[in-house]
Amino acid sequence: MADRVERDLNRFRQIVRGKIKKDLRKYMSQGEMIGRQGRRYVSIPLPQIDIPQFRFGQKQGGGVGQGEGDVGDPIARGDGKDGGSGEAGEESGQHTIEVDVTLEELAQILGEELQLPNIEPKGKKNIISEKDRYTGIAKVGPDSLRHFKRSYREALKRQIATGAYNPDDPIVVPIKDDMRYRTWKTTMLPEANAVIIYAMDVSGSMGTEQKELVRITAFWIETWLRSQYKSIDIRYIVHDAAAKEVDQQTFYHLREGGGTKISSAYKLALRMIEERYPPDDWNIYCFHFSDGDNWGGGDTRECVDILRKHLLPKINLFCYGQVRSLYGSGRFAHDLEEYLGKIENLVVSEIADRNDVYDSIKDFLGKGK
Repeated sequence: MADRVERDLNRFRQIVRGKIKKDLRKYMSQGEMIGRQGRRYVSIPLPQIDIPQFRFGQKQGGGVGQGEGDVGDPIARGDGKDGGSGEAGEESGQHTIEVDVTLEELAQILGEELQLPNIEPKGKKNIISEKDRYTGIAKVGPDSLRHFKRSYREALKRQIATGAYNPDDPIVVPIKDDMRYRTWKTTMLPEANAVIIYAMDVSGSMGTEQKELVRITAFWIETWLRSQYKSIDIRYIVHDAAAKEVDQQTFYHLREGGGTKISSAYKLALRMIEERYPPDDWNIYCFHFSDGDNWGGGDTRECVDILRKHLLPKINLFCYGQVRSLYGSGRFAHDLEEYLGKIENLVVSEIADRNDVYDSIKDFLGKGK
């Protein structure tokens, strides 16, 4: 019975997994799902999954083979006297349930569907941890590691070989020489550290919808990177004409009214890396979001210079996402591609609306950096 329940549960999980993969683009565009996120799980609403249930009728309500009539009489459809009133509807019913999916499984689905390569961490001073794995069988060991099946098998082989085994009285009694024990091997596992530095333009042209696009994109970025690293630090930078470090709540809700000077954010990110995150010890990811308007051509040239000479040589990946605001989009994405487009660890993607989140995540994470 327990095996059957487990099989049914696994079957249900496979159905859920298939539906998530099928509609992944839709889920990646929904910000509501992020509100259902816990520490290890996220609740996903799935329509059109009918779970069969038994429903018991009233006592003495009749059943198979009961009532008037003889064997062989045709069964009528009924005259509808006791049926419901009203006409048949033309719309199908909607059945929605919320399914809890672990963030690890969600990351696996994301990687499979977007065909994301696993990341190869860089850095010479990754933290090393010890992990014991049971890899073999020995003839000696503590009783707590005794392997019952192997010991029983050895006893059975011995009794058959010596002619002591009686099929009519199949009693197998292990002796000391039959005992087998599990053995382990200690392996050294790297636990690479990573830091994500988010930078976002909070000038007047970046409204609530633009920040929501950033929030949705960041959720999927973090879901994937957390599946690739043991631990992750996250830092937030906001900027208009000046940049400052803030917490997560402020990052997604602050709105200023000044102009835009992108180089201020890049200088702060560089200072943050130099003071807290040495590239030899950390895998560093920078994600910058803006509507592309920058203050004058001189500042764009300064941004390109900071990226080429200082930031890009120190980090795994720099991603620039240009979101479309109510006032349109500026030229910053075009300028980055023109001057730095051939550099391997720079990715530029445009996010016009929620439907573009899927493609932008694939652009950002598709290189396996």
